[in-house]
Amino acid sequence: MSFVYLDDRKEIERFLRGNTGLHLYSIGDLDDFFWPYTTWLATRSEGKLDSVVLLYSGAGSHTLLAMSDDTEKMRNLLNSAEDSLPESFHAHLSPDLESFFQKNHTLESHGKYHRMMLHSKTKIASSQCAEVCPLIPDDVDELLEFYKESYPGNWFDPRMLQTGQYFCIRQNGKLVSVAGIHVFSPEYRVAALGNIATLQKYRGRGYGKLVTSALCQSLLGRVDHIGLNVKCDNSAAISCYKALGFEIAASFGEFSVRRNHEKD
Repeated sequence: MSFVYLDDRKEIERFLRGNTGLHLYSIGDLDDFFWPYTTWLATRSEGKLDSVVLLYSGAGSHTLLAMSDDTEKMRNLLNSAEDSLPESFHAHLSPDLESFFQKNHTLESHGKYHRMMLHSKTKIASSQCAEVCPLIPDDVDELLEFYKESYPGNWFDPRMLQTGQYFCIRQNGKLVSVAGIHVFSPEYRVAALGNIATLQKYRGRGYGKLVTSALCQSLLGRVDHIGLNVKCDNSAAISCYKALGFEIAASFGEFSVRRNHEKD
């Protein structure tokens, strides 16, 4: 079965809405803000989409989102599209899909993750967030320094500050806790939280919960679905998110993938 490239956003969305939680990031990337950085590959049978993957190429790197409820159909798609993928890329793969790449690629695991979705809005709505204030694009340099200290190696696109969906707590004028988004689309009514961090010396005070609550309160007026990714072994964060009304919707692995070349 040969793969095809897709460029019909309505067709892609119809397929992805079959499991909004699983495909949250991909749905958000249909938005005009992200669309120019996307490449969509799919297989069809009897005129209907069988499987879809997204190759996102923003920020000078490639990320493959291969998330599926049907491993066999996703393997068929990856098999047909393998030669069209970049030499190296980051990948989010549903369980067991990493074995597909092990024959012809070198994989470096970055851990197992849960996708969590906000199911109960009651606790978010009742949270008091008087200490929290929004960040603006002019805060970008300060925010970058904050992430160097609190969350080294994280992925942060400064363009996200333009959305107005980054919130913080300051102590003595210094950023100590921040929550923001990776994906935000009022048009497609989805948001994916990200870049949530607190300086080490200020942890354990509930600041992460406060900034996340304020962010969700802001988003709920503009989207219907809010989710996030969290490492499976980060029990403290998972407990915090569950206390805010999030539930685990799916699991996946993150990998760096590099094509192998036979030596002469």
